[in-house]
Amino acid sequence: MNTFQNEFAQPIGAPLASWKGATPPSRITLEGRYCRLIPANPHTHLDDLAEAYDTAADGRDWTYLATGPFSSREAYRAHLEKLASTSDPLHFAVADTASGKALGTLALMRIDPANGVIEVGFIAFSPLLKKTRIATEAIFLLMRHVFDDLGYRRFEWKCDSLNAPSRAAAKRFGFTFEGIFRQAIVYRSRNRDTAWFSIIDPEWPALKSQYERWLDPKNFDADGKQIERLSTAAEQ
Repeated sequence: MNTFQNEFAQPIGAPLASWKGATPPSRITLEGRYCRLIPANPHTHLDDLAEAYDTAADGRDWTYLATGPFSSREAYRAHLEKLASTSDPLHFAVADTASGKALGTLALMRIDPANGVIEVGFIAFSPLLKKTRIATEAIFLLMRHVFDDLGYRRFEWKCDSLNAPSRAAAKRFGFTFEGIFRQAIVYRSRNRDTAWFSIIDPEWPALKSQYERWLDPKNFDADGKQIERLSTAAEQ
C-alpha cells in the first residue's frame, strides 16, 4: 500500500484532487439478459409481488427485515406504496424478462454522492427469485450502474450479523467482510449487531469480468443450472 505524508511528516490518505463526487441514482430501468430492474410501482407490481411472496411456506424470509410478512394484500399495498414514494432508499422491482413478472425487490440506499458511497439493501427476494441467475444478475446490474454509470467509489452491503444466508450471499457476490458494528440498531424490538461488507472501485473491473463470465448463457445447461459457480470464477 502506498503511503503519503503531509508537510508535518504525518501519514495521510491518497490524494484525490480530481474527485468531483458521484451522481445520485434516478428512477430508470436497468436492463439485463435475464431480468430488468424497474423502479417499484404499486400500480404495476403489486399483484406480481404479492403472488410471488405467497409462494413461501412461512414468514422466515422477513425475519431479518424491518417489515413484513404482510397479513393481507392491502397491507402489502400500503408497504409497496411507501417503497415507491422514497428516493433514498430507491427501490426497484426485479422483473423476469421471460415472464415479465416482478419476483422481488431491492434498493439503493444511504446514498452519499459527495463521498462516493452507496449501499444495496432492503433485499426482499421471493422463493421464485432466490438462488437463481436472475437474482445474481439483479445484484450485478446494480453494481454496474453504481460503478460504471454513476461513478461511486464504494458499494456496501450490511445485514444482521446473525443472518447467515445474507452473509454468505455477500461473500458470493464479491463483497469483502469488514467487521461487526455492535449494537448498531434496534428493530423489531430487538438488538442488531450489523455485519459490514463492501466492494471498492479498484476491485470492480475484475469482478465485472467474473460476473459477465458467469452470466454468459454458455454457463448454464438446458435446465438453466449453472455449470461453473460464481465463486469458482472468482478464484481464477
